[in-house]
Amino acid sequence: MNILYEEDGGFKVGNVMVESPSTLQVESLSGKRSKIKLANVMLRFAQPGLAEFLPQTEPLLADIDVEFLWECCPAEEFGFEDIAEEYFGHKPSALEAAAVLMRLHGAPIYFHKKGKGRYRAAPPEVLKAALAGAEKKRQQLALQARYTEQLIAFTLPEEFRPLLTQLLYQPDRNTLEVKALEAACAATHLSAAHLLHRCGALPSTHDYHLGKFLFEHFPKGTDFPAVEIAAWDELPLAEVLAFSIDDATTTEIDDAFSLQRLDDGQWRVGIHIAAPALGILRDGDCDRIAANRLSTVYMPGQKITMLPDSVVQAFTLEADRVCPTLSMYVDVQPDSFEMSNVSSRVERVHVAANLRHDTLEPLFNEESLAAGKLDYEYAEELTFLWHFARQLEALRGKPADNNNQVDYNFHVENDRVTIGVRKRGSPIDKLVSELMILVNSTWGKQLDEHGFPGLYRTQNNGKVKMSTVAAPHQGLGVAQYMWSSSPLRRYVDMVNQRQIMAMLADGAPVYAKGDPGLFTVLRDFEVAYGVYNDHQRNMERYWCLRWLLQEDKQEVEALVLRENIVRVDGLPLVFKAHSLPELPNGSRVRLAITEIDLIGMDVRSRFVSAVSEAVATEESEAC
Repeated sequence: MNILYEEDGGFKVGNVMVESPSTLQVESLSGKRSKIKLANVMLRFAQPGLAEFLPQTEPLLADIDVEFLWECCPAEEFGFEDIAEEYFGHKPSALEAAAVLMRLHGAPIYFHKKGKGRYRAAPPEVLKAALAGAEKKRQQLALQARYTEQLIAFTLPEEFRPLLTQLLYQPDRNTLEVKALEAACAATHLSAAHLLHRCGALPSTHDYHLGKFLFEHFPKGTDFPAVEIAAWDELPLAEVLAFSIDDATTTEIDDAFSLQRLDDGQWRVGIHIAAPALGILRDGDCDRIAANRLSTVYMPGQKITMLPDSVVQAFTLEADRVCPTLSMYVDVQPDSFEMSNVSSRVERVHVAANLRHDTLEPLFNEESLAAGKLDYEYAEELTFLWHFARQLEALRGKPADNNNQVDYNFHVENDRVTIGVRKRGSPIDKLVSELMILVNSTWGKQLDEHGFPGLYRTQNNGKVKMSTVAAPHQGLGVAQYMWSSSPLRRYVDMVNQRQIMAMLADGAPVYAKGDPGLFTVLRDFEVAYGVYNDHQRNMERYWCLRWLLQEDKQEVEALVLRENIVRVDGLPLVFKAHSLPELPNGSRVRLAITEIDLIGMDVRSRFVSAVSEAVATEESEAC
């Protein structure tokens, strides 16, 4: 005896070998034997033979009109053999009954399964809605297929254009567009960004990376609403002329310096910090903007400022202006450079000049200092401050030649990048950094002594973290250190500036001990600062790759940092050179550039030769 039985949502045939009250042992056409439940048996038949049964149902199945079958069905529940007899007009054969069963089973929109071989015709209103849904789904699948075909042919469907941001940065896998894109990516073996770029959807690879950052961290855009700053009382005018030292592109000039000869022969060094805390009050509109951004975002060729330009212009220490500042003065002996009489005040300062690195460094450098050249503007002041800075460095326990690392300056103009190298520890760097360490450690100490909480930078066992409690910064060699010298660019500096000003005015702290707002700033700033620094490094990597393409670099020399990781000479570009043979750290190699991927921000190379054997690995270990 042969049977037709249901298994795994489909129908199969087999020959009964052994039958028990609840199960059957059947043998399939292939000879495989299996046990099935008696409840799964739909039909028993002797003819046609097992091999011919299912093939002979196919023409009968094709001739059955589903809509006519539905019309033949009663409103109540029915068995498939009953409706087969109604449909054919006679007692159905095994083949006819099987064909009707398969048609009922294969049209769930028309027929709802109610049990073993039993169904119920869908009510007219339910059927109408289901058919409409099925047609909609059919059209969607057809549309999805068209999208996929266009994408595989590297043609962007017009419907994708208004959705590109979401497709690139926040794809919804439930949408047709994303399903089509994923299918096309699987077919072309490309990522979504690479495929859309091949389709001409990205205006530029640079905009893709910048757009991703803005989408995630500036979803409402980078523009500012109109804000007003608070008025402040008239401030005394300092009897000094100050000058700043900044990069050529700096517009948020936070700090400036002055030097004044006193009657007793000492020199009074002034460190003047821009004072936006005067006009940006806690919880005001402008403060909420700064607290949301927390820092200026830097990247080659552009930046996203923490404060609106109108606010920056009100407080930046621009040349030929009298600006409000938070100033610290320290008296210094002219020969020993010993300090005394440290004082701080809020005042107005006349900023006489903005000195820029690119024009100052050729004049003020180690060679000119050694030669005693003083034939440039502010030469005497800069020379004195440099000697003072060296004394400050020695007091911290740091040798004068403690840093051999380099900084890279990126200049982007008209989509062309220039990458310059500056060795750290130059006289300009030393002068500025030491005076900033002095002012930040001094104000941090004073706040702590007055019982005012602040936001400190601490370092212990090499780990740097933020804290509301003063603690040593081992890397700098100071007992406490806070950021307070860049209030136009970092929100923690502005918070600390409020505390310092309140302390100098003998008032109550703006942020009392245990103020939850202070901990919120600390937490949010650390997160945002890490994100912004990562973005800056990513964009610097991008422009390094652009520079390799721009200069048509076919080969480069590189330093082996560890295993197959190398750094290209003259660039802050580190990547894996997979073809690199086993070489000691510190070895120098020549690599052929085989591929540069501006979207994945990666470079592929081929080992050419070793340039030199391993040298002292201090540089590679520092990296």
